[in-house]
Amino acid sequence: MATRSLGSGVGRLLRGLQGRSGQSGWSLSVSRSTATRLPGCVPAAAQPGSYPALSAQAAQEPAAFWGPLARDTLVWDTPYHTVWDCDFRTGKIGWFLGGQLNVSVNCLDQHVQKSPETIALIWERDEPGTEVRITYRELLETTCRLANTLKRHGVHRGDRVAIYMPVSPLAVAAMLACARIGAIHTVVFAGFSAESLAGRINDAKCKAVITFNQGLRGGRVVELKKIVDEAVKSCPTVQHVLVAHRTDTKVPMGSLDIPLEQEMAKEAPVCTPESMSSEDMLFMLYTSGSTGTPKGLVHTQAGYLLYAAMTHKLVFDYQPGDVFGCVADIGWITGHSYVVYGPLCNGATTVLFESTPVYPDAGRYWETVQRLKINQFYGAPTAVRLLLKYGDAWVKKYDRSSLRTLGSVGEPINHEAWEWLHKVVGDGRCTLVDTWWQTETGGICIAPRPSEDGAEILPGMAMRPFFGIVPVLMDEKGNVLEGGDVSGALCISQAWPGMARTIYGDHQRFVDAYFRAYPGYYFTGDGAHRTEGGYYQITGRMDDVINISGHRLGTAEIEDAMADHPAVPETAVIGYPHDIKGEAAFAFIVLKDNISDENMVVNELKLSVATKIAKYAVPDQILVVKRLPKTRSGKVMRRLLRKIITSRGQDLGDTTTLEDPSVITEILSAFQKYEEQRAATN
Repeated sequence: MATRSLGSGVGRLLRGLQGRSGQSGWSLSVSRSTATRLPGCVPAAAQPGSYPALSAQAAQEPAAFWGPLARDTLVWDTPYHTVWDCDFRTGKIGWFLGGQLNVSVNCLDQHVQKSPETIALIWERDEPGTEVRITYRELLETTCRLANTLKRHGVHRGDRVAIYMPVSPLAVAAMLACARIGAIHTVVFAGFSAESLAGRINDAKCKAVITFNQGLRGGRVVELKKIVDEAVKSCPTVQHVLVAHRTDTKVPMGSLDIPLEQEMAKEAPVCTPESMSSEDMLFMLYTSGSTGTPKGLVHTQAGYLLYAAMTHKLVFDYQPGDVFGCVADIGWITGHSYVVYGPLCNGATTVLFESTPVYPDAGRYWETVQRLKINQFYGAPTAVRLLLKYGDAWVKKYDRSSLRTLGSVGEPINHEAWEWLHKVVGDGRCTLVDTWWQTETGGICIAPRPSEDGAEILPGMAMRPFFGIVPVLMDEKGNVLEGGDVSGALCISQAWPGMARTIYGDHQRFVDAYFRAYPGYYFTGDGAHRTEGGYYQITGRMDDVINISGHRLGTAEIEDAMADHPAVPETAVIGYPHDIKGEAAFAFIVLKDNISDENMVVNELKLSVATKIAKYAVPDQILVVKRLPKTRSGKVMRRLLRKIITSRGQDLGDTTTLEDPSVITEILSAFQKYEEQRAATN
């Protein structure tokens, strides 16, 4: 494919690593780490300045690689004395120890000093064509007023603040205001139920909640304040609810409630930033655990910010003056790292997308790209597959010539979606980066870029580890798999600056979840395949790997084979117990609206899987459904599909993250009819 090389970005990085160890005020001690096994590292003898050489240095000499980058990328109050001190056996992770800084200064003040009228945020509001531009100066003043408001109402360094707001400049200012005064924010996606919100507030022991009166999404009104009112009834630590206004609708204000804009207007537009230690908490973000109990993952200051900034710059080929369009919600880690912290640290113009891909029509993304002249577009495969159903005309209607880089995030992207994104959206000329990372990793870990000049990009594959990421594949006995053309559990053998430090209030759970399965390694929970060329392809969660008659098979592989069918925009495959095979595959498929012969499509799908993978991979059962159960961030909840077919929907566990709970009843009904038809024909 035609790609725009990121070699220049790698070159700039190399120059940033050279000749700076003698700067005044910096005295670095030798770092300590027990994770020294580095299988698959590129020899350090590679051409200086090349991608292999930088990768080797980051893997073999982390202090020499990350030390100068941190020193010169971030604005420090106090220099750090130790680059890293990590031990995966105990889950101890520390970067840039002894250093002090303020994240909001790095994201705002430094840019205001140089270029105050540069656009920081373009708020693409839900109402089409009504974008709002916010300069760095304006964002700093708003942040300071909000920070002063928080302090006036008793929020101080170390206090936790819940932010329950849609994507908006005020939500970004709320995050940065917390960072400025040393408070710890936990953003809760503004679509979670009152029960889910209360659970997160109570786990974090939040002192304050920041919200809007209402939200707007896809033309619909979301009653945010009502949800918060219900939640805080069971949250004894909450002392204040700060209420901003997204609409003109008045909402009841109680004894806890404070009108945010009115209070901010009384405050000064300057606020002295707290000087924070590198390893002080910056934010918590809750993610679902395998037990169904959300985990409050903790990210800290310097390491997280540096990693978000570097991955933003190098994976997407960000250049000064670019308009960066990540359409994720700030309630998820993608929004934290690539809507807020990474772009703002780099002084970028970042787009805040409040709406949905199909409001008011399926051209919304591409009309926005045309109007805002977006250079990098970063979104989820789920949205791509959704838009696929609407055809190419909605894309080609708009001018997308500003685009240089397209990105995919959240789950492995199937080949049909990748090809459509590359050929139709990108006209075959844009670099397409399929990125793999997690809430836990803080930033992108595996992606096709950065790379050597002109390096190939393979469809639907994350491919190359980012600098400092040292992947290893493990077999079922915990042995490291060497060489190419091997599949196993994806682990990372060495700490990197952006990774989570703990689970709030339960470090043992953190250790058990990520470091117990393979001692000395971080276990991602994902399976992966390493090709003969050394590239990595994510095969899905390890609990999404099926063992059919002794053959290990990722459900993503089966889904990919079926999703190539032109009549099938979405699929989800799960494993279920089988008397003879041990496990078999069950496929749920969504068909395009104009399909009349379902049986023909089902037979074609079986043939496709048999042809592309093997006969043993063909799903024993295929059920046509109208839609799949998804979280509000667009991920398919395969756990619920497994429950539906193994226990008829009994004991579904935590379903609070479902976008629409009625989908369960819908699929159960379809499954029941399917079972009755099968019984009648047997």
